[in-house]
This record gives sequence, C-alpha cells and structure tokens, in this order.
Amino acid sequence: MNRRGPDDAVAPLWRAAQAFRALTVVYALGFQIAVNGDLDHPAFGAAVFAVVAVSSGVFAAVYTLGNGRSVGWVAAELVLTCALMLSTLLIASEQWRADNQSLPTTLWAANAVISVAILTGPVFGGVAAAAVIVSSTVVKGFVNIDLGRNAAVVILLAVGVIIGMGAVTAGRSSARLAEATRLAAATDERERLSRHVHDGVLQVLALIARSGREIGGPTEDLAHLAADQERVLRSLLSAPGIPDTTGTTSDVATMLRSRESDRVTISAPGQPVTLDSVVAAELLAAVDNALDNAARHAGTGARVFVLLEDLGASVVVSVRDDGVGMAPGRVDSAVSSGRLGIAQSIVGRIESLGGRAILDSQPGAGTEWELTVPRPAHDGRRDR
Repeated sequence: MNRRGPDDAVAPLWRAAQAFRALTVVYALGFQIAVNGDLDHPAFGAAVFAVVAVSSGVFAAVYTLGNGRSVGWVAAELVLTCALMLSTLLIASEQWRADNQSLPTTLWAANAVISVAILTGPVFGGVAAAAVIVSSTVVKGFVNIDLGRNAAVVILLAVGVIIGMGAVTAGRSSARLAEATRLAAATDERERLSRHVHDGVLQVLALIARSGREIGGPTEDLAHLAADQERVLRSLLSAPGIPDTTGTTSDVATMLRSRESDRVTISAPGQPVTLDSVVAAELLAAVDNALDNAARHAGTGARVFVLLEDLGASVVVSVRDDGVGMAPGRVDSAVSSGRLGIAQSIVGRIESLGGRAILDSQPGAGTEWELTVPRPAHDGRRDR
C-alpha cells in the first residue's frame, strides 16, 4: 500500500479522525480516573493510560503530517491497541472485567479501526474491527451475542466498513477528476496545435493557389492543393502577435493595420487598443483565417472591411466582405466532412479565449465575422 500524501482526496478524513482521537483520549482519561481505584494494579492502569496518551499524540502527528499514512503505521497502531486492551487481563479482576469495558475503552480503540479503514478500505477496516472485538471478547471471558446490549460490536463494524467505503470513494473520485482534468488539458493542447497546423496549411496553399492561377493550366489545380500551407508557414514564422513571454501587452490596432492591402480596409481607433500579447496573437490569427477565407471564397474582386472596436471590457473585430456569401448549412457540412478551418481556427480559437465568434452570411450578401474577446480589468484597459 502506497502512502497517501497530505493533500490527497482523503486528507480531510485523516484530519477529522485526529480530532475524534483527541476526544477519545479525554474520554479514556475520565474513565481511567473513575475506575483506577477499583483495579487490582492501579499503577499499571495508570501506565496503560500514559501509553495511550503518548501513542495518541504520535499517531495524530504522523497521520496529520502525512508521513505515517502507511500499512506499517496503521498495523502498529492496531497491534498496540489490541495489546493495551488485552493488558486488562493483568491489571483487573475477572468480575471487574465482566462488569466493565476493557481498558483503555472501546471508544479509544475505534481509532485504530478508523486508521486502517481510511488507508485500506472497507474490507480491512472490517478486519481491524474484528480484531478489536476479539480482543474485547477475550478480556470479557465470554461471547455476548446480544447485540442490543453489546452495541460496541455493531458500532466498530460500522465504523470500519462505512469509513473504509467513504475513503475508497473519495480516492476514486479524486482519481477520476485528475484524469478528466488531464484529458481536458490534453484536448485543449491538441486543439491549439491543430489550429496552428491548420493555419500553416491554409497559408501555404493560398500562396500556391494564387501563383497557380496566374500561371494557369494544370498548375492551377496543383496550386489549390498547397495554398493553405503557405499561410501557415507565414503565420508560424513571422506572426508579430505571438510573444516569447507572457504578461506583456500588444496593440491590436497596429497588428491589424499590417494586414491592410488594396483589397483589405482596416478601420481602428487612433489610440492603442491593447490586449494581453497571447490573447492579441490568437485574435489576430483568427482574423487572418477570416481574411484567408474571404480571399479564397468571396469571389474575384471582393473587398474586405475590418473594423476594430474597443468596448472597454471587451474588444470586437468585425471582418466583412462584399463577396458571394455562403449557403445555409455550409459550415456544418464542412465540419462533418472533416474540414475544420472555421470550427477550430476561428470559432475554437476565440472560444478558447473566453470570447465568442458569430458568423453571418447569406448567398449574394457577403460574409461577416464578429469576433469578441474579453479584456480582464488589469489588461491595459483604458478609461472610457
């Protein structure tokens, strides 16, 4: 059995168990004071309680700190508990033992059962309870089958099984949560890498497509196949919005103006519109994909208009073309056929920033993307 760390899923159970242990020591002290004069060997009775007090402090410390949550420690506690209970045979008369519970009380002995149950689960928790019950029975000298008068048996078994089940359930839930978190992080990373790869493919193929159309003939078909790759290489090698360090800001307006051309018109505020550099880079990449889609699908002579708006709490970039537009259901069809450009490189990228991407397109009416990303209060927000 591997030792559990102090921050694992069952750490609260261990801490609660030590609070219970403290209460049982107080109870054992009261019982010892009440009965010590009736024992055959009062000095030995006091010595038993001294061992109880010292060992309780040691076990509470190692379990709370976490370095004692191992089979060796809980087994030692169980053995010591049974031995202290059996010591009643040596320090009390037969009649006293028949009329009273064994030292150092059944309630205190439950601590060992709890420790075994938390560490190993309900099966061994039940076994530990059985060991304590057997020790108590030996001290009594007879078997009491009247569970109504011998509630300690039922309580000990319930403690061992129920707490063990709770500890196992907590451990499994923690493991499942950790696995779900790991899978979610892996999925996010996979999508991020997929977006970068997709971007590069789009850019390279776009360049080859344009050159191919100028050359004409069979080259045009080959160029179309490679157009997206040029775009991706250009994005990965020279994307100005991707910083090497985090915590810096970038001016989105300046970044967008670098995309202006004879077919692309940029409208942006005169003042800097700053965002966290990582967020700005992702936003610019989404805009690049929208521009690339317009260049490839809007039609010959179509113009593109990019509008940047600083709303204080958010930044909005609208990318609109006056081209041929898109038929209803075309995006869903592209996704179902495995072409994930819009789903990952635009929508997925913006949603990963906590924003939203809205597409509005009708046949013959052009296409418009509205890309909105939130701006944290500390992220260079200017007063409005």
